[in-house]
Amino acid sequence: MAITDIRAFAHLTAEDVEMLGQELDTIRRSVEQSLGERDARYIRRTIAAQRGLELAARAVLFGSRNRWAWVAGTAMLSVAKIIENMELGHNISHGQWDWMNDPEIHSTNWEWDMTGPSAQWRRAHNYSHHTYTNVLGKDEDLGFGILRMTRDEPWRPVHLVQPIANIVLAAAFEWGIALHDWAIEKELSGTPRTQIFSEPNKLFGRKIARQVAKDFLLYPAVTGPAFMSTLKANATANLIRNLWAYAVIFCGHFPDGAEKFTEEQLEGETPGEWYLRQMLGSANFSAGPVMGFMSGNLSYQIEHHLFPDLPSNRYPEVAVGVRELCEKYDLPYTTGSLGKQYLLAFRTIHKLALPDRFLRRTADDAPETSSERKFAGVTLHAGSENRPWSVDPATGKRRGLRWALHEAKIALRAKAEQEKEMLRSAERTLRAKARQEKDVLRRARHALRTSRRSYSA
Repeated sequence: MAITDIRAFAHLTAEDVEMLGQELDTIRRSVEQSLGERDARYIRRTIAAQRGLELAARAVLFGSRNRWAWVAGTAMLSVAKIIENMELGHNISHGQWDWMNDPEIHSTNWEWDMTGPSAQWRRAHNYSHHTYTNVLGKDEDLGFGILRMTRDEPWRPVHLVQPIANIVLAAAFEWGIALHDWAIEKELSGTPRTQIFSEPNKLFGRKIARQVAKDFLLYPAVTGPAFMSTLKANATANLIRNLWAYAVIFCGHFPDGAEKFTEEQLEGETPGEWYLRQMLGSANFSAGPVMGFMSGNLSYQIEHHLFPDLPSNRYPEVAVGVRELCEKYDLPYTTGSLGKQYLLAFRTIHKLALPDRFLRRTADDAPETSSERKFAGVTLHAGSENRPWSVDPATGKRRGLRWALHEAKIALRAKAEQEKEMLRSAERTLRAKARQEKDVLRRARHALRTSRRSYSA
């Protein structure tokens, strides 16, 4: 099952965790104190570039009955929608630019180019997800209510269609997020389902009407004779934006190494333990400046979860300090290529669609879900005081979670090899027994033939 004691899992003392939290606070203060005109210029230029690109795309789509104009306009519009969604809508709604006190770029005023209202997303995402990251029963984003992403969630027959549900979610990601946040908003506000004209319902309905009218009526109508080709371009751009946003989010939350936690972990959780849970519950993917920008710098998902309200353009420099802390405390820094991280998440989606009896690993030692119990019997346990296991005598460095995970992997391979050897030994025994029984049978047949010849004689 998921992690119940994060200090035991991370092989850190309470003092270690407190010190880690203080060092992360230092990183935060360093960034906050250096925010200024350079950052303000970055976000204003990004907004101007995004709007200019969208305007150019709309202009090109006036000629969208021409194939090449359609392709160019659709590509430009797709990029513009991705930038608005990832680097602007998502990050502004997190309050990353509230420090500027600019009403236009403030989290309470920005409305993104997505089906769901920004206000409902902010409450569902900023509170539910970022406060209770990967805590079973508290984080509503853990599988988005339709996907089983950990063995801690009991298998149900409906999970058999999970691979298909995943495809639908990817293609209609903005609608999946909108419906997800709408449901959470009603739950958090205590709105009865039977109250049709509730405030959450009216806000949701108004946003859907505006979004659908804009993408599928207004903009296509403006292009006149190119109505149908523009409508198709808008739908295609939305699809591309949805698939990209889906891939970025899944690569940051569901590959192997993004750990899950039980509600027990929340009992008396300290600020340092909250930081630690964000580090262990998130994953990055490798990206250069362009891909980082197109992902809203969510290629630095670990840094985003540590500091969700710091400007995203600062995440690359924040990552340097976070990596150093991971090295100091021997903690894993979960990262990999975009393709690798998604394939790991994709494997989990398809694997957990099956009942547990078809799965090889245990709930305590699965690639997608592990706990402090996976280390039982691997090496000398840290004990109730949660002391680090040991220090490398050669380097003097701490042997912590990364070392423990390495040792557990070696132990797992040794166990698998032992089981294979036991199986091979059992097979050899069975073959020997079969040969022995065959030999006895052959002798019995020979004796019977001999007795028959003697009787005939």
